[in-house]
Amino acid sequence: MELFLNFPLWAAFSAIIFAQVIKVPITLIATREFKPSLAFSTGGMPSSHSAAVAALTTGVGITEGVTSTLFAISCIFSVITMFDASGVRRHAGQQAVVLNQLIKDFLYFVDEAKDWNKKEEYEKRKELKELLGHQPIEVFIGGLTGILIAFFLFQFY
Repeated sequence: MELFLNFPLWAAFSAIIFAQVIKVPITLIATREFKPSLAFSTGGMPSSHSAAVAALTTGVGITEGVTSTLFAISCIFSVITMFDASGVRRHAGQQAVVLNQLIKDFLYFVDEAKDWNKKEEYEKRKELKELLGHQPIEVFIGGLTGILIAFFLFQFY
């Protein structure tokens, strides 16, 4: 039962859930498209990865102190995670866009091929996931979200 008393853990889980759920109304306002599947997807505003690690680090800082070794470990872990979210994962998503376009172009040319139209759609191709990483602003807002959620939840801890 001590697991339920682990404030940094619950702050991080709360930040993930909040960041994932808030993507749906943000997208609705920005694009006028209602996409509930965004709550279970990667990428988008705000970054739930950044929110989680920022809330975790803030929670550790609140409970253990900012001079603790655990805070230092958590802080470095957060920086690496946020850097990865806006770097490697973002570029992988951009490459997926290009590859998906190449697949569409290729399929255009082979569309006339014998037996192609007899195949089921799932047999023809599977698109790569393009929304993998985050713009730097999405990482920043995600991190800020995590910090604010941790401080907010600590009032009830």
